[in-house]
Parts: sequence; structure tokens; C-alpha cells
Amino acid sequence: MRIGLLGTGPWADRAHAPALSRHPELDFAGVWGRRPDAAAELAGRHGTRAYADVDALLADVDAVAVALPPAVQAPLAVRAARAGRHLLLDKPLAVTPEEGRAVTAAVRESGVASVVFFTARFHPGTEAWIGEQAERGDWFTARAQWLGSVFSGDSPYAASPWRREKGALWDVGPHALSVLLPVLGDVRRVAAATHGPGDTVHAVLDHAGGASSVLTLSLTAPPAAAGVAVELRGEAGVTLLPEGAEGPVPALVRAADALLTAVRSGRPHPCDAGFGLRVTEILAAVQARLDGDRGEDGTPGRGTPAAVRSADPAAGPTAHRAG
Repeated sequence: MRIGLLGTGPWADRAHAPALSRHPELDFAGVWGRRPDAAAELAGRHGTRAYADVDALLADVDAVAVALPPAVQAPLAVRAARAGRHLLLDKPLAVTPEEGRAVTAAVRESGVASVVFFTARFHPGTEAWIGEQAERGDWFTARAQWLGSVFSGDSPYAASPWRREKGALWDVGPHALSVLLPVLGDVRRVAAATHGPGDTVHAVLDHAGGASSVLTLSLTAPPAAAGVAVELRGEAGVTLLPEGAEGPVPALVRAADALLTAVRSGRPHPCDAGFGLRVTEILAAVQARLDGDRGEDGTPGRGTPAAVRSADPAAGPTAHRAG
């Protein structure tokens, strides 16, 4: 399958391009970026072609991988789907439910396959753990801490404008939800949300399975405090998400495998665009609580729990699937 890459930033350089280059069943056909010089440099290092025009790239490939900010990704994903190109997308799918709905509509209407790259979901140990806990189905509560030091440490992503604007909720929040939703079920309402130090966000979620979860998300944690922890408590006791030692490249190779399987089988992957839309809807509900709980002087206030409804009831079952 001929695949092109949209994006030339650090994530495209460190994760997408190496994964596409090494995949045995992909022909890495070209790179397009908003900075032509960066596209030429990245393409040169991987022995492929730089495209100055995105539509020219779309005309030459069967699929695209997208490593761009979500507000840029969404309209380009619509464009690619309407051209009949399969989609390997990044999280978050979009930063508004309306943009996410446009992507899922284009995917549905064109019949292309889609996979959204939630890194943890493509680590075999994590996916096996999620499956085991989902089968139990007796969880009472959960907590998920996704703490990064992107803005307080030495990270190649510290200069990312969209991360600085949207913060941890939209950058690492999708990872936390991608693990919790398959185990605890869909989110019915955001029971509470508040700001912490830096860009830190705390959110309490009410799940369809009856459990509640607490999320703590940050990109401004001290480097010594950074890390990921997910804990479930229920009738069977306590279980923790196993630590993953792999980097993003092997996980992206597996995500490409998943896209190929979806193309060949015609069956949607659990992390398709519909699931990506549902994550976007939940994040938007948390964001609304955060925005609504700040008074005119910017100080935190109190609001009522916010129900989380699908913005795309016509998108079919994938818009509501928990992954």
C-alpha cells in the first residue's frame, strides 16, 4: 500500500517517518508539509519524495498518515477521505466535535478505513491488560494520572504551539480516555473539572458501566514527578496498568498493521475515527466545564455536572463505541 505522510514536525520526524520507512508492507511514497524545506529534508533522509502540493500527493497514494496539529489534521483528513484515501490519524482527532463529525462523515461516505493512533492501544501488553479488565466488568472506580514534563523539561515538543494553547487535556487526555473507555464504558457525564498548577487538569467522569474515574493530566509536571499510572478498583481488588518500555515507532508500525487489516477485512478497528470522535466529545465536555467554572475574574467557580452527548448521532455505532 502506497502511503504518504502529512507533516514534518518533531512527531513526524521521530515517530511517523521511521515507522512508515520500516514497515514491510508499506511503500512510503512521499511527504507533504506546510514548510517545503522541512518536507524536502525529511523526505531526503528517508529516500522518498517531497510534495509541494497536498492534492498531488493524494493523487499518488492509497493512504495517508497525518502528523499535524488537530485543527490542521481534521480538514485534511476530510479532504483525503473524500479522495478515497485510507487514514492513519493522530490523537486528538479534532479539537471540536463539529470538526470530528466532519471527519467521520467523510470516512463513512467514502468507505475508507481509518485508525487513530492512541499510543497505548498499540502496545501489546497494554492492550492485553485492557482486554482482561474489560472482561471482568466489576470495577467500582479508577484513577488515571498522565503527567508529562513537556513544558518544564527538555522536550522536543516544547515549542509546539497547539500544545501550548490546548494543554494537557487535549494532548495526554486522549491517552487516558483510550485506556479507560474500553474498561469502564462510555462517559455519561463530566461530574467535575478543575484546573491545577500550570496546565494541570483534574476531571471526574461518570461511566455508563456505573463506575467513576478521576483523571489528572499535565504537561507541566516537574520532570521527577512525570509518569503514567492507571489504577482500577473493584470486586476483584486492585490492578495497575503495566508499564510500557517501547517507544512510539513500534506502536506506530502496529497501528499501520491495524489499518492494513481494516482495509483488507472491511471491518472497522476499535480505534477508528468514530472512537476518535467520541474522545473529542468527552474532552470538549471537560473543556466546557473548565471554561464554565471560571468566573469573569478568571477564578475557579462551581458548575453543574455536564452530560456528554454524541455530536454525530448519524455516524453509526462507531461514534459511541468505547473502543
